[in-house]
Amino acid sequence: MNVLISIAAVVLTAWSIGVHLWVQSPVMQFFVSSAAVIPLAAIMGRATEAIAARSGERLGGLLSATFGNAVELIIGVFSLKDGLIPLVKSSITGSIISNLLFVLGLSFFVGGLRHPIQKFNVRVARSHGSMLMLGIGVAFVVPTAFAYGAAHVSPVLSYGAAAVSLVVYLLGLYFSLFTHRELFQAIQHEEDDASAPSRPVLVHVVLLAASTVLVSLESDWLVGSVRSIAAHLGWSEVFIGVVVVAIIGNAAEHASAVWMAWKNRMDLSLEIAVGSTLQVAMFIAPVLFFIGALMGVPFTFAFTWPEVVSMMAAVLLVVVLVMDGESNWLEGAMAFGAYVVLAAGFYSLPG
Repeated sequence: MNVLISIAAVVLTAWSIGVHLWVQSPVMQFFVSSAAVIPLAAIMGRATEAIAARSGERLGGLLSATFGNAVELIIGVFSLKDGLIPLVKSSITGSIISNLLFVLGLSFFVGGLRHPIQKFNVRVARSHGSMLMLGIGVAFVVPTAFAYGAAHVSPVLSYGAAAVSLVVYLLGLYFSLFTHRELFQAIQHEEDDASAPSRPVLVHVVLLAASTVLVSLESDWLVGSVRSIAAHLGWSEVFIGVVVVAIIGNAAEHASAVWMAWKNRMDLSLEIAVGSTLQVAMFIAPVLFFIGALMGVPFTFAFTWPEVVSMMAAVLLVVVLVMDGESNWLEGAMAFGAYVVLAAGFYSLPG
């Protein structure tokens, strides 16, 4: 599998470079760069996991928390550079609802087909549920509500929301890696078993550096072709961010979560899906906000109402589904069905 991913990364990256240098078709560039990001993101993720496994439990956890959603951060930075603020917000929205509904729904469904009832750590699930309510239900909804109908949206509330989200996220890391790490011990052991690196750590460092550079390159080209693809296909930038960019950036992680559920390792599957959501909402979004402030880009936490309603619906449904510490295929079908409805709603938005 690693060999196939590496071959796909090399072939698609070479193809993308060729399109950029000689074909110069924005539409083709969008699709080829999108395809190239998927195996490159997989290489980044596996290299990060391998380095984390060699770095000790605490340092490894911090490393995974930092690089876990690097692709979304890179795409977000290039979107800010090009002034595509709706794309930044919609890709954040898309990452959240795709992780919570698409990935978790598929994981529950696929795992439930093989194992009628799957159990996971209910205390960890409740902790994640509380963090989701703060990171999305407060940090995104409150700035949006206060900005509603205002002629000028002040960034002050967004500064506060971003700072609080970032601080609470870091406190959550301290909680899981230091003061209450026994709650997350089973997840850590599963991650160690799944990583099991055999190559020297320097090889993984080189792979991480090279794949990060290539993802940055592909992200720049992908973002640069968004307006062309939107005009060509009649899609809105919001739909591209919510559905296309979100799935591209998380494709490798999505597959891992579903595979772990199939193997009945639900604690790890849940951690991949919900942990990634928390990272996007409480780490990536605040970091992008502060980067935007440094770049002079007016990026705030005031989202559109369709985005806020979609994120809150996803959070509330998932909180209800995980509170009993059990899952089955029907719950997965419900979550996935909710994602389809939301995706259709964003598709219906005018371009």
